[in-house]
Amino acid sequence: MNIPKIITAAEAAAMINNGELLGVGGFGPAGAPKCIPPAIAARAREEHAAGRPFKVDVVTGASIGASCDGELAAADAIDRRLPFSVNAEIRKAYNSGRVRYTDLNLSDNATFLRQGITGPVDWGIIEACDVQEVRGKLRIYLTAGIGIAPTICHLARKGVFVEVNSWHSSKLIGMHDIYEIEAPWYRSPIRITQPVEIIGLPYIEVSPEHIRGIVSTHLPDEARAMTPATDVTQRIGQHMADFLVDNMRQGYISGRRLTLQSGVGSGANAVLGALGECREVPDFNIYTEVLQEEPLRLIGEGRVVSASTGALTISSEHLQELYSNINDYRGRLLIRPSEISNCPEIIARLGICSLNTAIEVDIYGHVNSTKIGGTKMMNGVGGSADFTCNAMLSTFTCGSTTKEGKISSIVPFCSHVDHTEHYVDAVVTEYGVADLRGKCAADKARALVEIAHPDYRPLLRDYLRLAERYGGHTHHVLNAAFAMHDTFRRKGDMRLTDWSEYIKE
Repeated sequence: MNIPKIITAAEAAAMINNGELLGVGGFGPAGAPKCIPPAIAARAREEHAAGRPFKVDVVTGASIGASCDGELAAADAIDRRLPFSVNAEIRKAYNSGRVRYTDLNLSDNATFLRQGITGPVDWGIIEACDVQEVRGKLRIYLTAGIGIAPTICHLARKGVFVEVNSWHSSKLIGMHDIYEIEAPWYRSPIRITQPVEIIGLPYIEVSPEHIRGIVSTHLPDEARAMTPATDVTQRIGQHMADFLVDNMRQGYISGRRLTLQSGVGSGANAVLGALGECREVPDFNIYTEVLQEEPLRLIGEGRVVSASTGALTISSEHLQELYSNINDYRGRLLIRPSEISNCPEIIARLGICSLNTAIEVDIYGHVNSTKIGGTKMMNGVGGSADFTCNAMLSTFTCGSTTKEGKISSIVPFCSHVDHTEHYVDAVVTEYGVADLRGKCAADKARALVEIAHPDYRPLLRDYLRLAERYGGHTHHVLNAAFAMHDTFRRKGDMRLTDWSEYIKE
């Protein structure tokens, strides 16, 4: 057999040089390599101790596990990083300027690599549950997440390292639909017309000489268990369910072909779970970038008919349970590369209803989903814009306040804008739904104020009343638009006593 030799993680790390670009497989902690990145971090520490520079550039499918982002950031081993991350250690590095971070829509990531915009990929590092030789080629069977693994396998000019992780069951074989979008221009249509329609292969195929070594591992994925639903998320879920049901009754969306996308995190997971509990919402499909624990439970219960995802971002316990019952999911669950899970063409064709999470929303419907206070990176835009701009119904959810009521999620003006008012159809808090479709700017503002926390509604109404005096289509007092943010910065609480400090009448 022409299988590449087994090497250690340290041997793989020794081949990587300062300044090289690493393409890393997986999507979130799901399917991410866990052995070689810590060895690269150890190499960086050794080089730094010897007074030699050692930093690499890292591009991934989305966020990645702590063994990659956390270890490399702590070792000061990353110079440039894209396109998305949720790790706290690397977030500190972004916000201190130690890592140059490029925030990027996930649907653009693989295309940018193929076009050469990101730069030439030197090495690929991916995780697999099995590698098989068939007719002189190697078939790489991936694990719980794909990301940009197919693209980096084909582009890595120096070769690919494969971590074959026996913790993941080979029963996953057949659960992937791996398809790469053609290079520009005049590309063929991506012929997905149903959520789990198969158009690709269940493996990545490469030449044996392109694999520089296989590292054997037995390590669980690093996804954390979701926090339980709260009263706030339950109420948001019920409002969202009522909103979807009303849209079906109005004929705006199809109950028979209802297909949902849900963002990342415990809040999004809980809201989707609450939707599943509402029997007025018909059984539905999912086409999304990340499948978390509540959707997986709903598949088992039959509430979710089928689900396409870029990753299974669930706890180790739930993932092993899925492996044990994998045959129950065949034909109902597919794992796809991020350029397919987040493809604008497919999102629009399937008529998806998107459910994403906002950090803050301003009174005219702009959404900030990435930066705290407009300056500190939280996670990155990820795939939320891919879905928001192309979904049939684009919604954002958020609790009306954070930090024990000291921060309002509804503000006069977003401190940073990822999603403009033109693509945001509705916003949902625990106090209701602001349906923004067909509304003028002033009507949007009034609707959004009504779903703010009661402590902040008078303050927002006063701002709007004062701003209306200045005229224009969108009413603002520019020197006061960020007064709530400024008050929090100075006093630790957004609740102004009045606007007189900022508005000179």
